Formats: sequence, C-alpha cells, structure tokens
Amino acid sequence: MKKIVKENDSSVSEFILMGLTDQPELQLPLFVLFLVNYAAIVVGNMSLMSLIFLNSHLHTPMYFFLFNLSFIDFCYSCVFTPKMMMNFVLEQNTVSFTGCMTQLFFFCFFVNSESNVLTVMAYDRYVAICKPLMYNAVMLPRICCLMISGSYLTGFLNAMILTVFMLRLNFCDSNIINHYMCDIFPVLRLSCSSTYVNELLSTAVVGTVIISCSLVILLSYAMILLNIIQMSSTKGLSKAMSTCGSHIITVSLFFGSGLLAYVKPSSAETMGQGKFFSVFYTSLVPMLNPLIYSLRNKDVQLAVKKTMKRITNSLNQLHYP
Repeated sequence: MKKIVKENDSSVSEFILMGLTDQPELQLPLFVLFLVNYAAIVVGNMSLMSLIFLNSHLHTPMYFFLFNLSFIDFCYSCVFTPKMMMNFVLEQNTVSFTGCMTQLFFFCFFVNSESNVLTVMAYDRYVAICKPLMYNAVMLPRICCLMISGSYLTGFLNAMILTVFMLRLNFCDSNIINHYMCDIFPVLRLSCSSTYVNELLSTAVVGTVIISCSLVILLSYAMILLNIIQMSSTKGLSKAMSTCGSHIITVSLFFGSGLLAYVKPSSAETMGQGKFFSVFYTSLVPMLNPLIYSLRNKDVQLAVKKTMKRITNSLNQLHYP
C-alpha cells in the first residue's frame, strides 16, 4: 500500500474533514453526546466479550459469533469515532492522504466483515431451530472458525480492492471531504481523474455484499418462519422467537441505516442526509448491540451474576484473607 501511495502523483497531501455539522452552537453538545456514545460502545462491547470469554456456558457457536460481532463493533468504532470527535473541538480537522486511505480500508473491512458475521448468525439460528438434532454435528467448532475466517477474509479482500483502486486516482486541488470520515463516495467526489471505474466497482462490491447477505438472511428466516408455523408447542414457539428477535433487530438497524445512507441519488443535498444516516450504523448500532443481546437474554444475565459473584468473592478474600 505504501508503494502505491508513493507512485500516486496526487498533489494533495492531506484532506480536511468537514465533520457532522458546521454550526458552532452544536459543537460542544455533540462532542459530549458522542463521547458518551463512544464510552458506551467501548464498555458495552468489551463487557460482552469478557462475559463470553470468562463463562464456559457461553462457549457455544451462537456466542462465538456474538463475540466476533462485538469485536468488530468495537474495532470499527475506534477507526473513525476519535477523529470525528476532533471535529467538534478543532477549528480545522485534517487527515493525511495515507491516514485517510488507511481509515477507508479499515472502515470497509469491518463493515463488510460485520455484514458477513450477521449472515453467519442467521444461518446458525436456522440450523438451531429447523435442524436441532443435527445442530451439534453441523456447527462444529472447526466449521464455526471457518465461517468466521471466511467472513474476515471476504471483508479484507473487498476492502483491499476498493482501497487499491482509490489509490490509483489523482487528487489535484480540492481536499475538503464533506463527511466526518474518509468514506468511499465523499472521497471520490474530490478526484480530478475519472472515477467511473471506481464507482462501478464500488457499486458492484457493495451490491454483491448486500444482495448475497440479504438473500441468505431472508432465506434463513423464511425457513425459520415455516418451521415456527408448524410448531404446536407454545414453549417452542416462544423460545424460537426469543433467540431470533435480537438478531432481527440488529440486522434491521444495520442494513436499514446502511441502505438509507448509500442507496440514494448523489447530490449535495443528499450528502447531508447520508452523513445523518451513517451515524446510525457507525455509532448507534455498535452501542445498541450489547444491550439488544443482553437485556432479554437469560444466558447473558446468568453470566453477569456469576461474574459479579466471582468479583465479590475475590474482593472479600483481599479484605479478609
């Protein structure tokens, strides 16, 4: 990547991020709001990962996938949130060309990976509800690791393709990005060379990810719905709905806000709308995921009680050896 950056004959060495808003009276309230949001993302996802790691009864495929979902949410919020908050306290928030391309790569990598992990989780719920007797045979630890590895590998390849083609463009004069992060389309608008191939490639990659993931998720839940309709047991129906409810909410928030941010006409007016909707999947979804999977989840609540009991016992031993 460094070699490609050196070969790029762009005259732009740094970009200026406009941020979420240019209204001075909103800067401080928004800084406090996003600081609280970022703290909630870090504490929530780190706590959920710790609970899953420390409690053996959560060492199942479902929570293995949830651990990776929390890990991705934590990582990609760290990619751009600190830089975004700097917009609220600095007069001019700049990012180097290399830094911008690095942020773009990791953003694409983690967003693609999260889409894939959510898809794998839908398949996991399909096997658990529709083929419960075969679940342990199908969702072997080796198979689960391969699924997660494939999710990350696909995300890495897609991010690498998009970033490499971005590095081939020239940026001559304009260096003001109308966004709070280095996203694909706001950066493309600044290029002084033809962006036709990049736009076509970006549409193809994003479209393929959305269509393939949506098809697998919809097909999985169609089969689950058919299975639920055939259930005669109220208890079984309630259990099936409770295990799927959290995932359905997460998928709806993530893909819904992503579609609103990107599937729209490209104009100056809609750029502001895109920034607004992108806040949902970059800031709101990572904060809500730990809550969605914890509040009504008896396994997680039990893990919290066990962990708190261990901490209390450890503290008592320190005070009264």
